[in-house]
Amino acid sequence: MDNRTKAWHGIMVATALPLRDDLSVDYDGYADHCRWLVENDCDGVAVNGSLGEYQTLTSEERAKVVETAVAAVGGRRVMAGVGAYGAAESRRWAEQAAEAGCGSVLLLPPNSYRADERAVLEHYREVAKAGLPVVAYNNPYDTKVDLTPALLAKLHEEGLIVAVKEFSGDVRRAYELAELAPELDLLIGSDDVLLELAVAGAVGWIAGYPNALPVSNAALYRAAVAGDLETALPLYRTLHPLLRWDSKTEFVQAIKLSMDLAGRHGGPCRQPRQPLTDEQAAIVRAATEKALAEGLR
Repeated sequence: MDNRTKAWHGIMVATALPLRDDLSVDYDGYADHCRWLVENDCDGVAVNGSLGEYQTLTSEERAKVVETAVAAVGGRRVMAGVGAYGAAESRRWAEQAAEAGCGSVLLLPPNSYRADERAVLEHYREVAKAGLPVVAYNNPYDTKVDLTPALLAKLHEEGLIVAVKEFSGDVRRAYELAELAPELDLLIGSDDVLLELAVAGAVGWIAGYPNALPVSNAALYRAAVAGDLETALPLYRTLHPLLRWDSKTEFVQAIKLSMDLAGRHGGPCRQPRQPLTDEQAAIVRAATEKALAEGLR
């Protein structure tokens, strides 16, 4: 049963996309993965994000990923990534998500153009016309556009966004955002600041590493948002060598390797992503095997 107040609350796993050896999408495997996550203490899935390699998908593949997830776990549990080069394309993807029955969409600012405030506002205005709740995604490293607390407050005041996935890593922003836009929901956007943002008032987590270890990560999140540091801190320390990969360029490869080690199918990535170097793989392998040896799953 889905007991969340809002569709974007709780643990929404940014799903990795299983690819076959020929790099075609394994939709049956993806449906199974979405169901498995929900069965193992996660609340839903965020699809067609960077972890799902959406930039490498054809339009047909991208649409089918959304439809597959909705069929597997129900639309309210699906947050569709609608990032694109322009607002018109993002709106089309938001409309596709609405038609498929998704509960919300995740929207980057323009990601091929260093947009100013006017451009960001118009971008979100256009996509909001699709009618689904919009979660803003602040990733200034990749987009070169910083959704500051002041700008997010403007977007929220105009009714364009309901929440923000905060990936800047600057946990101080949580407090400023709560002052400027107290009704805007804060979602943890980077695994390696989970505890800090949970303590600061986050009501959700768009999560990476639960793809491999959902139960332990869910226990960490729920303890953290409940303020149970006695439970959360030891888990956080144990998992952090893995969680910090979520902020590295090779996060998709790292999480997929951990999935393979945990008995799930992570598999290969499409170009331009290359396999981890031997050194990187050894680090991920050691941290994953340590977590598994300690009974985390």
